[in-house]
Amino acid sequence: MNKTKIEWCDWTWNPVTGCLNNCEYCYAKKIANRFGNTFEPKFKSNRLDEPKYLKKPQNIFVCSMADLFGEWIPDEWIKTIFEATNKALQHTYIYLTKNPDRYYQLGEGDEKIIPDKGVKGWFGASASTEEQAQAAWENLNCTWMSLEPLHGEFSEEFFSHDNRYTQQMEARWKWIVIGAESGNRKNKVIPKREWIEQIINVCREWNIPVFIKDSLADIWGEPLIQEFPWEDKKT
Repeated sequence: MNKTKIEWCDWTWNPVTGCLNNCEYCYAKKIANRFGNTFEPKFKSNRLDEPKYLKKPQNIFVCSMADLFGEWIPDEWIKTIFEATNKALQHTYIYLTKNPDRYYQLGEGDEKIIPDKGVKGWFGASASTEEQAQAAWENLNCTWMSLEPLHGEFSEEFFSHDNRYTQQMEARWKWIVIGAESGNRKNKVIPKREWIEQIINVCREWNIPVFIKDSLADIWGEPLIQEFPWEDKKT
């Protein structure tokens, strides 16, 4: 496990590394290439017990160097990782994917990927535009969004939904994280301040905690809003 500079977690834990999404702005692939490593998905069973050795509660980002829910990941890898988290329940486990459709397997049925003892965690999706985030919006097992790198506006409708049981409008998300693209890629998109303002205003309307990453500090120009939907365990 590694201490990390990612502001919303304390540690990154990578029992799986590698990803086939091939995002042009991927920081993880750049890190792998820098050290001469391929980015083919690999399962690293020797890392499974690492959370147990952290006795104090921590915020742990699971698979920061992979997409654990990519369609190429075997069900058994995911189940095994969930079983490892169940042996260290003092921590808050945080997941991100570009493939939120896989979260349907967190429910019941023959295709479920959760162990018999269940699973603890915050399951989120990463998207740069509202169009990219549509699959996450439709899947209620996805509870938070990382809008990073932010590449455009998000509508007010994106932050609410009609509860199928009560027929009342409710907040769609339990947490929103916003960030800008790092590096100096040729076609890098610089977020506009009004895009951030729109997100903040709607999150305030629906009482959704929001976390602005340091990468937006210059654009935001004010003290950063950095809220958690749970008690922050940083030490």
